[in-house]
Amino acid sequence: MSFETLLDTARIDAMTSAGYWSDALITDHLDRAATATPDQVAFRDSRRTVTYAALRAEVDQCALGLLDLGVTRGDVVSFQLPNWIEFVVVHLATMRIGAISNPLIPIYREREVGFMVGLAESKVVVVPRDFRGFDYPAMIERLRPQLPSVAHVIVVDAADDLAAGHTAYAQFMATPRAPRHLAALRPDADDVALLIFTSGTTGEPKGVMHTHNTTLAALAPIPGRMGIDENIVIHMASTFAHLTGFLYGVCLPIRYGQTCIVQDIWTADEFVALVAEFGINYTSGATPFLVDLLGHLPADIGALASLTRFCCMGAPIPRVMVRKAAQALPTMAVLGGWGQTENALVTIGVPGDPEHKITTDGRAWPGMEVRTVGLDGAPVPPGEEGAVQVRGPFLFVGYAKRLEATRRQFTEDGWFDTGDLATLDADGYLSISGRTKDIIMRGGENIPVAYVENVL
Repeated sequence: MSFETLLDTARIDAMTSAGYWSDALITDHLDRAATATPDQVAFRDSRRTVTYAALRAEVDQCALGLLDLGVTRGDVVSFQLPNWIEFVVVHLATMRIGAISNPLIPIYREREVGFMVGLAESKVVVVPRDFRGFDYPAMIERLRPQLPSVAHVIVVDAADDLAAGHTAYAQFMATPRAPRHLAALRPDADDVALLIFTSGTTGEPKGVMHTHNTTLAALAPIPGRMGIDENIVIHMASTFAHLTGFLYGVCLPIRYGQTCIVQDIWTADEFVALVAEFGINYTSGATPFLVDLLGHLPADIGALASLTRFCCMGAPIPRVMVRKAAQALPTMAVLGGWGQTENALVTIGVPGDPEHKITTDGRAWPGMEVRTVGLDGAPVPPGEEGAVQVRGPFLFVGYAKRLEATRRQFTEDGWFDTGDLATLDADGYLSISGRTKDIIMRGGENIPVAYVENVL
């Protein structure tokens, strides 16, 4: 199938001529790393380790398997997997053949999975046999009558009691495949590559569509802004099926040929041990991870000496936590970042700017534009609260099968209305204050919920 998008030649030409979009795919970077550093560890999860050469071999085998199942360009492959190497393999194999990845967060159950897979019209669903005590194949079986598009179910770590129509992932990967010229199936960089759902604040979940270009563009500023290179060891505990985990746990290491150490279940004590063992330099996660880490610091904080970047993404970080982290771990820069599933990371703190790092949600990534507007749609002066609008190379290309709803969130000149409220200072630093519908009315005054949270 194919999804209609808002992407047009004008935007493609503008982003391409500005150098933000190219013809590169994440699989190109996989191939480069597998050739240049075949024996380097690509990912280490709780179950196994894979090198770049081995990862490419698994990806190609999985791609051939998907083709044998009848998956073709534009088809959707849904996978509800924890932060395991299999997630990376299935995603990259889907990219390899021009299909569309649809990662699903492991905590989703019948209501969410039924809606999301149904809207996506997925042809293949990949699930674990069990994760944190939940039976995923049984859930899929209960949903099958309402999901006529699902032709195949693949089960990772399958038991012997597979339901009819379910295939064990190990068997799927071990089946001999006839060789095919996978390069001939290479998609266009402006094709829809990712369908990732966000619940937002109201209504049904929204299927956010990203292309190969919009996802890769969000990674380009990382080296310059964060001061990292191919020698950096990355860590990820946020679910890969959330855009933070997906971009900065799955795609970022491959883009720059780095090693990623993965947690499928977060505990601060395990994180500290992993930092000490593998020399982790960089991690991204939600604020609760940082709070938990500060509550479980080792007696000898030298064990965390390698950790120099902790990026808090997914929601505005309470300022007090940044101050506490700076006091407890002075060699680690905590950088608050703001973005959405629709626009990836829009702003983030600057490591060399300690004052703004503590008091704001950062400055825009190169290429992204941010403005705050009043009720009349006109930009408000610096320091005055307004509705946040953004545009740039990371912006999505539409909600799947909901283009009219998509258009309603855009201005005529291409600005996306995020639904957030913030102030923007004269130097371009953003401070999120709440949602447009997240306001407490008190004595005729508007009090942003984020303000109350920071006070608490």
